[in-house]
Amino acid sequence: MTAIDFAHATHTGSTRALHDLAGPRTNEGRAARIIGRSVSILTTTLMVLAMLTFLAMAIGPRLMGYQTLTMLTGSMAPLINPGDVVVTVPVPAREINVGDIITYHIPVEDQRVETHRVTEVTTNPDSTIAVQTKGDANNGVDPWTATITGTTVDRHVATIPHLGTIIRTAREPLVMNILMYGAPTILVIGMLASIWGKKPEQKDKDRTVSEVESLA
Repeated sequence: MTAIDFAHATHTGSTRALHDLAGPRTNEGRAARIIGRSVSILTTTLMVLAMLTFLAMAIGPRLMGYQTLTMLTGSMAPLINPGDVVVTVPVPAREINVGDIITYHIPVEDQRVETHRVTEVTTNPDSTIAVQTKGDANNGVDPWTATITGTTVDRHVATIPHLGTIIRTAREPLVMNILMYGAPTILVIGMLASIWGKKPEQKDKDRTVSEVESLA
């Protein structure tokens, strides 16, 4: 082997060794960047969803007139299940028809808010509207007739599955602390991991270039 061949072999071996050394570090840096990017995307997505939910539940009703409430029972299953959010809009009481789903205060007990389907509509002598209602999952009609005291009544227009459950869960102290402190912490860790992941790779590249230039 000539001196030139020996020098070339030494050069090639050194370069390969440097690449072998840089390989694992490069893979680690790439993995760190992927993890950091994934955490950043997940955190951003959660923050955007939380903001959209807040706007829909708190700001939307004031600007667009609709109302939202969380279904607590299974009386309207399977159309509306416990934990679903019911979206209603006010309509003139005279426009209520049999088959509509309305949200109203029942005229007995604690006068709680109920969301049931209208089975009968009558007009009282004083021109007010009275309704008989029933839950889809119940065997019989509700044991009362409710008179709509106002000029409008809230009529169901949409159902958002599981949103109420998610909101109630997010209001738990432990979950709120995790969202307030955990998410930013994870984001910072992801950013640091991404930064740390770049340094070894860049150093290995610089070292490789330096070695190649010196051997050349």
